[in-house]
Parts: sequence; structure tokens; C-alpha cells
Amino acid sequence: MVPALRRRVLPSARPPGQRKETQMSAYPALLSPLKLGSIELRNRVFSSGHAPGYADKGLPGDRYQAYYEEKARGGIGLAIFGGSSNIARESGSVYGQIYVGSDAVIPSFRDFAKRIHRHDTRLMCQISHMGRRTTWSSGDWLPTIAPSVIRDPAHHSVPREMNDGDIRTLIANFADAAWRCKEGGLDGCEVLATTHLLGQFLSPLSNRRTDAYGGSLENRARLAMDVLEAVRDRVGPDFVVGLRYAADESNEGGFGADEGIEFARLLGKQAAADFLDVNGAYGGTTHGMAENFPGMAFGAAPYVKLAGKVREASNLPVMQAARLSDPSTANWAVENGYLDVAGMTRPLMADPHLVTKLEQGDEPRIRPCVGASYCIDRTYVGQDALCLHNVSTGRERELPHEIAPGETRKRIVVIGGGPAGMEAARVSALRGHEVTLFEAAPQLGGQTILASKAGWRREMAAIGGWLSAEIELLGVDIRTNAYVEGPEVLELNPDVVVVATGGMPAFDLPEGGEDLATSSWDLLGGTTRPEGDVLVYDEGGSHAGASVADWLASNGAQVEVATPDRMVGRGIGGINYPIYLRNLHRNNARLSPDLRLLGLRRDGNQIVASFQNVYSRERCERRHTQVVVEQLTEPADEPFHALIDQSRNKGALDIETLVAGQPQTLGADEDGYQLFRIGDAVSARDIHAAMLDANRLCRTF
Repeated sequence: MVPALRRRVLPSARPPGQRKETQMSAYPALLSPLKLGSIELRNRVFSSGHAPGYADKGLPGDRYQAYYEEKARGGIGLAIFGGSSNIARESGSVYGQIYVGSDAVIPSFRDFAKRIHRHDTRLMCQISHMGRRTTWSSGDWLPTIAPSVIRDPAHHSVPREMNDGDIRTLIANFADAAWRCKEGGLDGCEVLATTHLLGQFLSPLSNRRTDAYGGSLENRARLAMDVLEAVRDRVGPDFVVGLRYAADESNEGGFGADEGIEFARLLGKQAAADFLDVNGAYGGTTHGMAENFPGMAFGAAPYVKLAGKVREASNLPVMQAARLSDPSTANWAVENGYLDVAGMTRPLMADPHLVTKLEQGDEPRIRPCVGASYCIDRTYVGQDALCLHNVSTGRERELPHEIAPGETRKRIVVIGGGPAGMEAARVSALRGHEVTLFEAAPQLGGQTILASKAGWRREMAAIGGWLSAEIELLGVDIRTNAYVEGPEVLELNPDVVVVATGGMPAFDLPEGGEDLATSSWDLLGGTTRPEGDVLVYDEGGSHAGASVADWLASNGAQVEVATPDRMVGRGIGGINYPIYLRNLHRNNARLSPDLRLLGLRRDGNQIVASFQNVYSRERCERRHTQVVVEQLTEPADEPFHALIDQSRNKGALDIETLVAGQPQTLGADEDGYQLFRIGDAVSARDIHAAMLDANRLCRTF
């Protein structure tokens, strides 16, 4: 008999309102208050302006507000929402932005401000005009506008050159948008320049004007400064106004840091802005965007010293959000005078309670941001922003971050110690159940272990590391080196069995030769050594194929990457695929799109790969020493089938009930245990999907 359920109270699972004394000693700079214009921030942590794709018809609806309220509840000092919020009709939304070009936004802002202010967090909106950095076919199908007729390198729009009347209208639109923010009860607004219209005037890459708004730095900066002056005149002295801009565009041949710092000096003299928010690179190209929003391929805080120079030149408070991935780095940046406020936007998506955990001395329990940029990669293609390994982020209403205890204590058995299995164990333990986890390998982590061995993706290991530490702390009975199917599980007399055994690589070539192929698992796992020149055939277009190709090329192999898609890494988002392509090109890898692998055969010391072009249907051959095939994974679900007959639900899952967040009732009148499978044990997907399976199922047990 399983003992009656008791609420398990752990260091970061205290009831709301019950806190330990704030732990200032470890992070005195980061957790100290700051006077910013007319307001005071409770600490130096902020969530920077971004567009998570949650807006409802251009308004911050309940989902949007719940996402930010969780961060406010978690203790941040400042939230800047509404990344790239549009101020005018001709600035078409391509990222699901908020529209601040109409008074209709004011009531939503008022509701939003009330929700955030009750947690002692300040709230601002970022306002912008996209200029050429959008498409004419979005929104109201209006031509894009810019300082000069130069095609946008990312969105490919050809803009109309702005005239004097356009400029006057633009300035008025910015002032009106700022007034709406004030009328909506917000604490301030941030004017966005970086790569958007004001930044396009500032940059010689997009500004070839010969009038008062082009040529010298003073002229190119004129529009941004005119906008700030108009905004200040409209909202008065007590409403906080900031400017976000790129202080160095030299990564793509734009202005250098000298001009970026001189612009800061001009802004300081003008005194219309209360703070500056500093980007470190030009983000108007695909590669530039990856540099502007640096992920795990970059070191910690790559642009923080540039921000420090802006701070010194302007004598204004400075913010920045760029790979400040952990509290130590953020505190260091503030403590050493580089920043006044540290942007931890992606870390707050991974753990919106980051600040509260710091205050309570629970830093080890902070779910780490690994810099995978899954969040940004999704918005890059018009999807909503989600965290790779926190499935509650963006789903605060249906999947709260705090797991409520169950009504009756149960005995749960989880088979598989990858992300899905560990999430199942974590959620079940937080519900108060007795949990046993079996893992056949000697180490928990599943595919995150392999992913972390591929060069710059080493931080992927932190996903498994955090989960394993959590389930150990929660008292889960962890049994590694334990391959189980039926008897070992039945001995525990479980109420529920969750099979999370993942998948295994499988090859399927129409003309055979599968035995001549190896997988990325074999190479990264060390069971197979790289040999000579290597063909990587990638049907998935995901990180698995691209990362093994990058790893091979970076370690001296001559690599060819072939894919039936029209580009290598088709399924990889815009923050990550430029890094792969950069590395592959630098290492002289051959990229061969549009080729489907038909079969392999051996010819002496070489393997001959037979291909067909997917468009011309012509055949060709390639000769290599080694062939890596990334095609598919098949469910490794033997334990599921071994246990299905004695389960009361016969392994069935009610999809409607799952999506509705209700307990599974199939076979409720039968004897035995409930049996479910999740993650890649069902079908090959990604870490987020596998953990979502686990989270929304197990929180109903």
C-alpha cells in the first residue's frame, strides 16, 4: 500500500508568499534597486523587448499577459514587452507583433499594467517602425519604406524612399504611440532603432541620402534624435523613455564602434532618453541576426564591454541582453560598471522564477538557459516562442509552472532516463507520487549527451544535468544500468507505467546497402571513428545531421553534406543554421542539396553512394570512405509491448482528454496499471515535444 499523499515542500517549492530572507551577499549588484528616470526598479534584472508571437489581433491578450506575469511573480525588476510593436499601418507585422498605432491598444495596456504592477515589477513597451525589414505582402499590403531604395537582405523587400512628409508623419506616429503607452498605465516605452527604420537611417548600409538625414553621423542620427525629442515632448518628463540601438555594425560592414559610441555621446547631450539598450551587432542579415542574438555558439556576454563604453560616453543608464545566461555573468556585468540593468530574457524563459530562487538562496534549482535559441528560431518562421526544455513557458494558463499535488498518492514507474523520462519522473514526484525510474545506460540524459558532444552544442548537456539533479532532490528512485521489460516492473506493483525509451537510428534505402552506413550516434558516441572523407546524408534537416557534419569538418575531415531538401539544415532556425553554414564553408565542406540517396555499395576501400536529383530525376554517384546517414529513428518501445497485455488501458491514450488536461480514464474499471508511452518512443520529434508529452500527461496522475 502506498502511503497517503503528503505535500513535498522543497526549497523553491514554498507556498506563495513564504520566502526566506533575501540572499543579497552572492549577487549584491544584480539584486540591488535602481532609480531609472522617475521610477525605481526593485533589482537589476529585466526581460528585454521581444515578440513571442502571442499577440491576439495586435493586442496583448490573456496568454501574452500571463507569460509576463509569471516573470513578474518570479521577481524581475523590469519587463519590456512588445518587441517590435508597430506604430503605423505601413509597418507590416511579420512576427505577430503588438500594434500601437491605434487607441484600441490602451485598454489592454491598462489591464496588463495592473497585472504586472501588483508584483512590484515595472512595465514598458518597445515601439518601432520596421521600415524595409518586413514585407509588402504582410499586414495591409503597403509598400515598405526606408531612407533609400536598397533591398532588405533578410526580407528582400524593395522599399520606397521616404520624403519629408513621410518623416514628419513618422515622428508624429512615434509620439502618438508613446502617448498610448502612457495612457495605458505603463511605466515607460523603449524606442527601437536596431535594424528597423530608425536604425536604417543610422546605418550607412541602408542610408545613402544626401539631405539633412544622410551622410555624416550627425545627419544619419538626426531622425532618431528627432523622434526622441518628439516623444519626450508628448509624454512629459516623468514617463521613462529609452532607445535600443546597435552600437557596432562592423560585423556586416556598417558603422563601427567609434560611431556607435559617438552616437551615445550625442544622446547623452540631448538628454531626451532616460536609458540606452545596446545591441552589439548588425542584425539585418541572416548571419548578422545570429550574431545580434548570440546563442550557444558564442561565449558569455560577448558585447558587454561595448555596452560599458556606451555607458561611459552617454552618462546614461545602459541595458543589454546578449548571452547573460547565468546570474554570475549578469552580476559581474553590473558590478563592474558595464551595465546598469542586465537582460536575461532567454534565461527567464527557461526559468521565470530565476530572481526569486536567487533571493531564496536556491540558485542550484534554477533551470538553466542553454542558449539553444529554440525560442527565437520558432519566431523566425512565424511560430510562437517556446523554451526548448520548459514546456510551461507560453502555456502558463494550461500548464502552470508550479505543479499542484495530486489527490491520491500513486506508485509510478518510468522506463527511460532521457528528457521525456526525467520530466515524467519530475512532474510525478512533484505531484507527491512514489516514483522509480529505470535507465538502461550508465548515465541519465538520453540524446542530450550525444548532442552536447558536437562542438559548440556542449551546453545541451545542462538539460539532462538539471533534470537529473531535480529528480534526485525530489527523492525519485533512480536505477541506471537497468534494462527492463516486464518482470522487473511488475515486481513494483505500479499504478502507472510510463515508457520513455526513445528511439534508435534506422536506415531505409530503396536500393539497399544500409549495412555500409553509420549514424551520428555511432560517431558522437565514440563507437565508430571518423575515416577519410565522409558523406553525411541528411533527410531530417535538423540539428542531428548538421551537427555531426560540423563536428567532422571542424575536426579535419573532408565532408560532403547531401540532402533531398533545397538547402542544408532546412529545419534549423535562423539563429542556428547560419552558424552551421559558416563553419561548414570555412572548413571547405561540399554542400549538395536536391539529392536523394538511393543506395550504397562497396567498391574496394570506398563506398559508392547512388543519388537521384529530386527535380531532374537524373542519377549520379559519389565516392567516400565513410557514409553517415541521418534518416529517421524508430521507437525503441519493446518494454511498452511487453507490458501492454496486463495494462488496464492496453496502452491506449485518449487524445482529447490529454489535450484538455484531464486524467486518463480508459480502462478505469479494469484491474492492473495504466500504461503510456511518450516522446520518441511514440515517434521521432524534438526535446520540447518529448517533454510536453511527459508534462501534460503526468500532471494529471
